Amino acid sequence: MRDVYVIGVGMTQFGKHMDRNMKSLAAEAVNSALNHAGISKEAIQMATVGNAYQGLVTGQESIRGQVVLRAMGIGDIPVTNVENACASSSSAFQVAWMDIALGLHDVGLVLGMEKMYMEDREKRLKLFSSSSDIEIIEMFVKAMKEDAEKKRKEAEAKGVSEKPKKKVGGSAFMEIYAMGTRIHMEKYGLTQRQLAIVSSKNHSNSVHNPHAQYRQPYTVEEVLASPEIAYPLTRPMCSPVGDGAAAVIICSKEYLKKIGAAKPVKVLSTVIGGGMDRGMDDPDLGERLAKVAYEKAGVGPEDIDVAELHDASAYGEIYNSESLGFCPKGEGGIFAEQGHSALGGKLPINPSGGLESKGHPVGATGAAQIAELVWQLRGEATGRQVENARTALAENGGGNIGVEEAAMVITILQSDF
Repeated sequence: MRDVYVIGVGMTQFGKHMDRNMKSLAAEAVNSALNHAGISKEAIQMATVGNAYQGLVTGQESIRGQVVLRAMGIGDIPVTNVENACASSSSAFQVAWMDIALGLHDVGLVLGMEKMYMEDREKRLKLFSSSSDIEIIEMFVKAMKEDAEKKRKEAEAKGVSEKPKKKVGGSAFMEIYAMGTRIHMEKYGLTQRQLAIVSSKNHSNSVHNPHAQYRQPYTVEEVLASPEIAYPLTRPMCSPVGDGAAAVIICSKEYLKKIGAAKPVKVLSTVIGGGMDRGMDDPDLGERLAKVAYEKAGVGPEDIDVAELHDASAYGEIYNSESLGFCPKGEGGIFAEQGHSALGGKLPINPSGGLESKGHPVGATGAAQIAELVWQLRGEATGRQVENARTALAENGGGNIGVEEAAMVITILQSDF
């Protein structure tokens, strides 16, 4: 297996781009990545394209990647389309990495793209249900909503939570996240305020990210006072719906030397795993996959300088920080409360603003995480730069079956200059 390097990244601003189509968003991200790498589109030898929902949103199936790339003049190369829920473009990255590592090609393009926002809110929310077992999700969500209302009333009676000023609906996934949060609260003592600390931290980070969907800071009190999506999650604790694209250029060491690329970032490992039926106290997918990722990379959690974690809700960051070994099991909330995951802390997490604030156009999310980490490792994350960042980790979950994600990709990167 050959060493593989990232030499360029780019992305659009995430947001509600009602006046733009997928071809426009993809072209912006790809051209930005090519410029960052210092190469032309003619240099690209292969491409993998991650996308989850365009078949449902626009009816475009089967050749989504070929359609957008041909529109910008990239053709006559192998294009592989990858659909893997929220982990679509991180899975596409792993496929492209294998291609380059095996010596099939020397330089490749990874593109993640999604257009999710539409005026029809009910149709929009149904997109997320398609990333679970559709035969049971409606029944499951109904039971979770009933449990949420019961637990919220119990918390009010104990004086540890106030009745929300307003309740607004969310997707099936927010109900799933809320259920996991309540279990964690009961088992380990996680508090709603600790969730708000994570959310406030991520919204503050996104103020300095020009690619973020939301760039408004929130105090902890403002997060707690916001409308409730599903107890104990308030709106700023949850990722928004939006559109966007992100692109990554990777190459072999031989190609790197040939073009003399500046500030290359080495892929130490990129691994993909799937969920399983397990007991609640058994190791989760993140724990199982992290062991593989660390072993292949030759590093441990103590070596990670900066991380982008899949925080579709604030609980996602807390839970994954534990699973990846950044703190002991059950102490993710304490880890955040003590400031360890903030900029300037022991291990800054989601300096981009995370999915909660940067945004979560599903097919683009994994590639966007890698883009942020490459900027961090190259010292190019102005305003949110993690000092002396050399080794970085991205964790991107996708879909849900049972008690854990249906898919997950963990990628570990390191500056090589």
